[in-house]
Amino acid sequence: MDSTIDISDPARALSLPHIRYQLIRLEDTVLFHLIERAQFPLNPTIYTPGAITIAHSSSTSALSFMDWVLRSQEELQSKIRRYQSPDEHPFFPDAMQPLVLPELKYPRILWGNDVNVNAELKQRYVEHILPAVCKGKKERPEAQENYGSSATADVACLQSLSRRIHFGKFVAESKFLAEPERFAELIKKEDREGIDAAITNAKVEQKVLERLRVKAEMYGVDSGMDADAPRKIDVEAVVAMYRDHVIPLTKVVEVEYLMQRLKGTEWE
Repeated sequence: MDSTIDISDPARALSLPHIRYQLIRLEDTVLFHLIERAQFPLNPTIYTPGAITIAHSSSTSALSFMDWVLRSQEELQSKIRRYQSPDEHPFFPDAMQPLVLPELKYPRILWGNDVNVNAELKQRYVEHILPAVCKGKKERPEAQENYGSSATADVACLQSLSRRIHFGKFVAESKFLAEPERFAELIKKEDREGIDAAITNAKVEQKVLERLRVKAEMYGVDSGMDADAPRKIDVEAVVAMYRDHVIPLTKVVEVEYLMQRLKGTEWE
C-alpha cells in the first residue's frame, strides 16, 4: 500500500506533464470503480446508521454499514503504509493504526498542511453522486446479498475519488512554483477568491469533461452489445459528478493548501 505515484524525483512529480498523466489515469480508475458500483441497486439501508446490526463489533451504532466497512478497511490499510503516502487521505483519521512495515521517508514535495475534504466528499457521494449513478436501479428491491458487494464497491469509489481530489495539492504546488510572487501575495492577503481565479482554467476543465464523456460512452458498453441494450453507467451522471463535485472539491483543496503554503513547514 505504498505510494502509487513516482515521487522519487520531486521535480518530475510536480511537472505539469506528470501531473496531467496522473490525473488522466485517475479518471480511468474512478470510472471503472463507478461502473462496478452501478451494477448494484442504490441500497440506501447500508448508508443509514444503525440500520444493520454488525455482529461482534462494539461502538458501531453511530456508523452506517458502509462507514463500518470503510473504517475497517482504513484500519487495516493504515498498518501497511497507505496513509504515509502524500496522495492518500483517510476518511477516518482516528482509525489509523501502528505500522507493521518499516516507516518510509518520502522526498520533500508538499508543504505541511492538514487539508482533507473527505467528510464533504463522502456526504456528496451518498446524497448526490451515488443516486445519480444508480439511477434506474434504485427501483429494484434491496437484497441483503448486495449489501457487502455494494459497500466494497463504495470503498473503492470513495478512495479513488479522494485520491483524484486531493491530487489538487500537487497541482497547487506546481502552480505556486510557476508563479511564486503572484501566489504569495494572494496568500498573504488571504484572498481565497483571487487564488481560486488564479488556479482556474475553464478551457482545461471543459476538456476534462469532454474526455470523461468519451470514456464513459466507450467503457459504459460491452463490445458486441445491442445498440438498444442498457448502458452499464449513466454518462450524464459521470460528467455531472466531475463538473459539480470533483472539480469544485479539487479547487477547494488547491485553495486551502495554498492558504497554508506560507505557514507550514516542508513536508518530510
